[in-house]
Amino acid sequence: MISKLNKKQLRVYKDRLNILLDIAQTINQDHGIDELLSEFERILRQELEVGKIFVTTCSGGKWTNLLISGVSKEEINKIDISKDLLKYTHLENITLDPPENLKGFDAIIPLSHRFKIIGYVLIGDEDDEFTGISPTIKHLKLIQIIANLIIVFIENMRMHQAILQQEVIKKEMELASKIQSQLVPREQNLPRYQGISIHTIYQAHFGVGGDYYDFIHLSPNTIGFCIADVSGKGIPAALLMSNFQAIIRSLFTSNISLKKLINVLNDKVNESANSEKFITLFIGKFNFDTRRLSYINAGHLPPLFYDSQKQQLISLEKGCIGLGMMDSIPKIEEGSLKVPNNSKLIAFTDGLVEIEMDNQITSGQSLLENFITNCFPIGDNIMEIRKYIDENLDQHIFFDDITLIGIGFK
Repeated sequence: MISKLNKKQLRVYKDRLNILLDIAQTINQDHGIDELLSEFERILRQELEVGKIFVTTCSGGKWTNLLISGVSKEEINKIDISKDLLKYTHLENITLDPPENLKGFDAIIPLSHRFKIIGYVLIGDEDDEFTGISPTIKHLKLIQIIANLIIVFIENMRMHQAILQQEVIKKEMELASKIQSQLVPREQNLPRYQGISIHTIYQAHFGVGGDYYDFIHLSPNTIGFCIADVSGKGIPAALLMSNFQAIIRSLFTSNISLKKLINVLNDKVNESANSEKFITLFIGKFNFDTRRLSYINAGHLPPLFYDSQKQQLISLEKGCIGLGMMDSIPKIEEGSLKVPNNSKLIAFTDGLVEIEMDNQITSGQSLLENFITNCFPIGDNIMEIRKYIDENLDQHIFFDDITLIGIGFK
């Protein structure tokens, strides 16, 4: 016959087995994280009579409190995870000698996932004067099993959700990159003129970026062109630049002066960016009949103009502050120069010349100067620059969008 003690033990085992079956069913029913935590709290507090529960987990280097039940904010605020918890790698009963900041708790349960500590469950009795065997200690092993089942499953859910979110972001970035690549003019679609040769390089660092260039036919004898860079990176910069492109396309005509255009563009950027971002811009126009190049440099890196007859390199610096830096631009200076035959111009964004070498940011502009100060055609110069970029991409010296336009004046 089965003794009363054995019957009692069988009931305990049956109760524990039922709890584990309930946990398994809850997990298999595809509940959300909040529902799983709620079920975890219910089992511990109602069925196992645990008075205090504190669950904290680490994801991506950040600790997050998942569950606080029966514990005051003051008790939680005292706990320093790095000092009070990280030293525990195994189940620990601390009823006899609890650390100062963990008084009120009876046990610490480390949570492991792939041999790495991902969190802790702290449990304690609600009644510190409890006599007899503490429910917390009585069911400690069972609580450890339940905690690992549920919390590790939650961690897997979070990792799965993060992967799905990354896939969504990846697809959105691919779509945004595709759309932006259609907005940025391709070299084969640029205007063709007998008097000049145009070559470009465009490479967004994150698939989408805040760089932009354009060439616009203004009249039978005049071409307009620009290169611009939005402060910041990624989607926000790309959105602002897409809007800016549409504005330039609608405003840059043969009937508007460059100074007037800059003032209007500054107003438009202030409306769009809400003082959170600004745009540097180099904008110019070239008249084939007079061979006069007019330009305004709005806070952009000065383009390099190579006078082939004098064999002289000139920085095109005249202009004003960047667009969106102030409500109104206090002073604008327009630059102008006569273009000799076979001269060359390159304009670029800082992603090409600000490079990282030996953990330091340095300037690569002298390399560009060497590429252009020669008698070779602009197409050959741009080919050498493109080769330089391709050879150094794997070295990760570039950390921003790269854009360059080259114009050879025949």
